[in-house]
Parts: sequence; C-alpha cells; structure tokens
Amino acid sequence: MKRLALIALLLLLAACGKQGELTPVPPRPAPLQAAETVRPKTPADMLKLPTQSAPQRVDDPVRNADQRPDDRFNLPPPQ
Repeated sequence: MKRLALIALLLLLAACGKQGELTPVPPRPAPLQAAETVRPKTPADMLKLPTQSAPQRVDDPVRNADQRPDDRFNLPPPQ
C-alpha cells in the first residue's frame, strides 16, 4: 500500500512541470533584472587571485626568527 501511494505521489510530482513560457501579468511590466542575478565573470575578474590563495601572514615564523637577538646561553652541546 505504501509503495502504491509513493508511486502515485511521484507521478503527481512529475506532472507538476512547466507547461509553457512564463509571461508577466498584463498591468505590470516584466522586471528588468532580478536582484540576485549573478553576472558572468569577465576575463579580468577571472585573473584576480582570491585572498585565500595568497594570504598575508602576520605570524610568519621565518620573519620572527630573523628578528631574534643573539642568545648568549645558546651553547653547542658538549663533545
């Protein structure tokens, strides 16, 4: 019984497809462009690197290691 109901539900859902072109209501004109419309990227936009591809690090260990003063207690191990 559940299978029959599921099949009937799927057939009804499949029948809900678009039948023709959508047209605006006669007193109102069609909108020029939707607010959420994504414009296609230009080649210049595609060549820009996102910030995550080359981040600026604040805590770079190599730069911090170069700025350390000499440690007079940093002796080599005994032989």
